[in-house]
Amino acid sequence: MNKININRLEKYLEKIANFNSNSSLEEGVTRLTYSKEDKQARDYILNEMDKLGLEIKIDGIGNIVGIYNPKNIKSEEVILTGSHLDTVTNGGKYDGVVGVVAGLESIRTIKDNNIEIKQPVGLVVFVEEEGTTFGSTLIGSKYFSKNYTNQDIKDHYDDQGISMYERAKEFGLSPEKGPLDIKLEAMLEMHVEQSILLERKNLEVGIVDNIAGVNWYKITIKGETNHAGSTPMDLRKDPMIPAAKIISEINNIINDHPSSTIVGTVGKISCHPNVPNVIPGKVSFTIDIRDIDNHSIISAADKIKCYIEKICIGNNFDYNIELLGKSDSIKLSNRLKNIMKEKAEDKGIKYTILNSGAVHDSAMFENLTDVGMIFVPSKDGVSHSPEEFTSYEDIEKGANILLETIVELAK
Repeated sequence: MNKININRLEKYLEKIANFNSNSSLEEGVTRLTYSKEDKQARDYILNEMDKLGLEIKIDGIGNIVGIYNPKNIKSEEVILTGSHLDTVTNGGKYDGVVGVVAGLESIRTIKDNNIEIKQPVGLVVFVEEEGTTFGSTLIGSKYFSKNYTNQDIKDHYDDQGISMYERAKEFGLSPEKGPLDIKLEAMLEMHVEQSILLERKNLEVGIVDNIAGVNWYKITIKGETNHAGSTPMDLRKDPMIPAAKIISEINNIINDHPSSTIVGTVGKISCHPNVPNVIPGKVSFTIDIRDIDNHSIISAADKIKCYIEKICIGNNFDYNIELLGKSDSIKLSNRLKNIMKEKAEDKGIKYTILNSGAVHDSAMFENLTDVGMIFVPSKDGVSHSPEEFTSYEDIEKGANILLETIVELAK
């Protein structure tokens, strides 16, 4: 039975964790798309791919694929595995990276042990999964899977108002090159759970059944800027008031929704001019709605929109609702789930079938190929935080299932 080298995998992960704009890991990991730290992490992975003799391909916005095909197998379909290297601000060192290094170590194990494969195996590193830099999740995998065009890339901006298209060029990429043309046999992704179900049930691995869909909205409400001290309360047009009512009601709408798996979050709020002694002239905030049922997302969003209209129009405020990004929920491949279950049982690994409330790059491949995901536990369910932690013992178990699944598919 094949086994990955956990010490080597640990070396990869710890090395990548140090490509970090924060002064120490106690502050978490910040590695934003197209940053200096992103380039360091990318170069490190590219160097490891080169050592393995992989055929390296990079698309117009920086998605990386390294293909292992030692005997020039004629099959055009690639078994793809991987994840992302970008983080949220002050995030953890496991999110995304675990999937990249587990894929890298799986390919190295196949090569080192001369395991015969009849289909090429590829490691993929997606850009801008988190959406921290350009305001929408899964941009890299949307582009890779041809759900996004260069025009979409031009329509996403960073906090300085520069488009992702322009930032890609500044980073040394050529967006006009477009996405890669790779046919897929399967897309496999290993990831930390980012929830507490596995730990709570004392389980070692999760095999994902469904990935939740997500809609991101930006709400902007306009009022009138004025002096906080000299403007009487009855003469104010303060957009913070309707914003506060709407944000509070979003929680009620989500809690009252008939779906038991729907969640909603207001995660980013800004006001202008954002000064203590000035009534703001404009307030904006984001809404993140997720569920494994796409219809539930839409129905909840519609109720929220109706409430926004009621509050804003009823109080004479101009407002705007912008859809920043979306991805549909997907059901993962039964074929891959069955292989993963078999491999877990063969190894005596305690597993369960579960859903993912977090979105992942793999979700973009449902219409292109079979998709499978493996989760390993997150301590206390914490993720997107410096306290994010997954033991190497658990990572080893998940990575060995990933390896065995790849080998089974490549027979």
